[in-house]
Order: sequence, then structure tokens, then C-alpha cells
Amino acid sequence: MSKTETPEYLVISASLRSASLSRVMAQTVCEAYAKLGVSHQLVDLREYVLPLCDGETAYGHPHVVPLTGLIKAARVIIIATPIYNYDANAAVKNLVELTGKAWENKTVGFLCAAGGASSYMSVMGLANSLMLDFRCLIIPRFVYAKGDDFIEKKHPAPGLAERLTALAEASVKIRNAA
Repeated sequence: MSKTETPEYLVISASLRSASLSRVMAQTVCEAYAKLGVSHQLVDLREYVLPLCDGETAYGHPHVVPLTGLIKAARVIIIATPIYNYDANAAVKNLVELTGKAWENKTVGFLCAAGGASSYMSVMGLANSLMLDFRCLIIPRFVYAKGDDFIEKKHPAPGLAERLTALAEASVKIRNAA
């Protein structure tokens, strides 16, 4: 994708951790998009020092403005988030608060990396907020993974890779149907 091209598909890696499994998932979805020939971009939140949303001046922060523009321009957004304490991490929730209306009418999917099997419904609060507040269409194919779904914590195991590709394909089908 050229720097002037606006991506239709945005994959947001919300983990701030250097050895992030959710980021591995995000990169794998980007590889699937490349094979499908769709315009996409990976946004790594580690590259943006974001203020906490204060409901006032934070919206004009120099890192918030370009992210708002990317989100507003995208048609499909895939959120890759770690699950901490049975919820999506605070970084992605803060991003949604900072960029608010840019999320309106987007198709949104979720990639979740967690320490155990018990948190598989953790993103439902965030998904409901996106649906109710911003009229997002939530892709009904979340990808939830644990540590043993990865090979040496660096690559998705074959079953996980298939699920990630299936989510990418589903997002393209939904986007094309809209």
C-alpha cells in the first residue's frame, strides 16, 4: 500500500507488550489480507503515545488525530487485543474513547489473546459498546487464542492460523456484501 492510499481494512494491535501474542495474530491477519489482495494497514499502538481520554483536550493530541483519520477512513477494523483481568486491555478502550465517532458504521472483528480458556467472552462489553454507540457491525467470528495455540510464542499453530484466515475472509465477504 502506498503512503497516499487509504486502507479499507485496518488491523489495530492494541498490546503494549513487546512479546505480544495478539500482535502475532494481527500480523497473520495482515498476511491473509495481502493474499486476498485487499488494501490494509497494521496500526501498532506501541508507536503512538496516547493520552488518557479526558473528555476535553485529549482529542486534539498529535497522536490521536492521525489515528482518528485512519479509523474514519477504514471500512473494516480488526482489533487485536490481549485479555487482561477478563476484559480487553485498557489501551484499546482508551483508543475507542479518544476516536469516538470515527468508529461509526464500521465492520469490526476481534482477535483476542489470553492466558486461559475462561475469558472467551471478554470483548462482549466492548463489542456491545461499538454496536450501540457507533452502530458498528460486529463480525460474528471472534478469534480467541491461548498460549498453547502458538508455536514457540512466535507463530500461530496451524489450527489458529486457519481461524485467523477465516476471520479475514469473513471480513472481506461482509465488506463486499455491504
